[in-house]
Amino acid sequence: MSEETSLDGAIAIVGMAGRFPKSPDVDSFWHNVRNGVECLTRLSPEQLEEEGEDPAKIALPNYVPVNGVLDGMADFDPGFFGFSPRDASILDPQHRHMLECAWEALENAAVDPGRFEWRIGVFAGSGHNAYLPYNLLTNPQLLDSVGFFLLRHTGNDKDFLATRLSYCFNLTGPSVNVQTACSTSLVAVHMACQSLLNHECDLALAGGVTIEMPHGRGYLYEEGEILSPDGHCRAFDAASKGTLFGSGVGVVALRRYPDAVESGDIIHAVIRGSAINNDGAGKVGYLAPSVEGQSACIAEALLLSGLDPRSVSYIECHGTGTPVGDPIEVTALTQAFREETDEVGFCGIGSVKTNIGHLDTAAGVASLIKTVQALKHRELPPSLHFDKPNPQIDFAASPFYVNASLKPWETDGTPRRAGINSLGVGGTNAFVLVEEAPEVATSERPSRPLQLTLLSARSADAVDRAGERLAAHLKAHPELDLADVAYTLVKGRKAFNHRRMVVARDAADAAAALERRDPARGFTMAPGERRSGAFLFPGGGAQYPNMGRELYELEPVYREEVDRGLEVLGKHADFDLKPLLFPAEGDEEKAGEELQHGSRTLPALFITEYALAKLFMSWGIEPSALLGHSMGEYVAACLAGVFSMEDGLRMVLKRGQ
Repeated sequence: MSEETSLDGAIAIVGMAGRFPKSPDVDSFWHNVRNGVECLTRLSPEQLEEEGEDPAKIALPNYVPVNGVLDGMADFDPGFFGFSPRDASILDPQHRHMLECAWEALENAAVDPGRFEWRIGVFAGSGHNAYLPYNLLTNPQLLDSVGFFLLRHTGNDKDFLATRLSYCFNLTGPSVNVQTACSTSLVAVHMACQSLLNHECDLALAGGVTIEMPHGRGYLYEEGEILSPDGHCRAFDAASKGTLFGSGVGVVALRRYPDAVESGDIIHAVIRGSAINNDGAGKVGYLAPSVEGQSACIAEALLLSGLDPRSVSYIECHGTGTPVGDPIEVTALTQAFREETDEVGFCGIGSVKTNIGHLDTAAGVASLIKTVQALKHRELPPSLHFDKPNPQIDFAASPFYVNASLKPWETDGTPRRAGINSLGVGGTNAFVLVEEAPEVATSERPSRPLQLTLLSARSADAVDRAGERLAAHLKAHPELDLADVAYTLVKGRKAFNHRRMVVARDAADAAAALERRDPARGFTMAPGERRSGAFLFPGGGAQYPNMGRELYELEPVYREEVDRGLEVLGKHADFDLKPLLFPAEGDEEKAGEELQHGSRTLPALFITEYALAKLFMSWGIEPSALLGHSMGEYVAACLAGVFSMEDGLRMVLKRGQ
């Protein structure tokens, strides 16, 4: 197999968001995974009874009081998405969390869907909708007043997850609900990649959500079933006897790689290839996995990617910790890799289910986010509870070993590459190959010494919280370039009615200004509050050498207008004004004396004032009034459209002479 290095046909992961057990965001999720934290909750009898569990059931010897509980499961901000409290109350929590995480993924990608020029698609799936039967259909008054049709169609069915999101965000690309059981969210990623490559959309959101209802309960262990007897998932281990389920949601934002590079997007990782298929009837039963089906899917993804399997140094496995499923998965991986290599022991494997349990439809995207974070941090995180290998897995003769401890992700100089494997009950397999993002050259253009840092929200309280969170983030990451932060906040965030701004030099300065809310450093604007401005232009006597020099050096619009004015003046004057405006070091006094002459003073002021006004206007600051004193009247009249800049300059030159 030849190594294809071109990324023209690759897909960039430009945004991520997720909420997992004991992990409210992707950063805390990675922190827990890399540090080997098992994020499962062992529930007390009091907690279980509070959730409505039968005390007699809790007392059974085979009851396991463990669950992957999603903190803040009932939380939702309905007003942000335009829901009334009543409409929000009949919305499945899976839809609620998917809406919030999809928005977070777009913000992480620095994309405001209202200003994105192209089509955005959605590919997503959800778990079983238990909220409708448990919480809504048990309320006869609600059922009579709303009706079953509206209860189901307004956010309580799998059919409406993706399209609800497209409606709320006004997204016009393909909107497809994906349902392939446990492989749903990774199949959604594959379908999103295909849609992008076919130019059906230009950015795609892909992911999945599962929230168990009733929430926060344990389960009954039965010998031979998929569930673990002790509340631990021991993937690939000799003591593995099953998995356990949890709740979570994950979303990634995807773009064609060349488009992401052209737009200057932050690229978290690159998808080099993906494939999906189904086992068909080639297995012992409908619920069973298949070696041949999995192997064919993995081999197809490798072939389409053009990558040598020997360059893949980690596989995030489905890894449910069942004594039969794990050996079948490793056998399938080995069979696919053996088409190209006989080498052994070069590729680590692991399973995030040992940390957070099995998230059902969200399992695949959780695995993808874990792997992307591992690539970004160049670390291989530990797969938990591995002591001795499952005797049915011949690791010694395979390309694989279980990565049971945190270690640096070393390579031989080739890019770090990984695979993610996901299997669905019913036989739909998905395999995705990802590669670390290439180093991207940063802009060498100097940034302004002061940055305007903007925030906006739908309410005064929300803008306060946004300011607090941004201040905390900047304090935690003082190395951030404030120019990058300011740019993202302006271009990559939707503008809401409650707004706050501060002016700062660097991240630490901005954090301090946000915390103090110093009115001398910024202000807050409420809805309906308009701050009109007037431009006031002085006359002779306001001039001095080097006026506007820093703006000339840093601001392209200002520099272009000054240069244009100097070019026009050069056609009518017998002197060069630029050395007087921006004198060489040591010539300031002489230039100041020259600028006292009217023929120099007035054109210098006109050009400076005109260029400064144009700079403000390029930032969207339009004056409600223009007022000038003496020569400044000419600038005001020029900007008001009374005469052109060229005519204005000729007049002030004549006046000065």
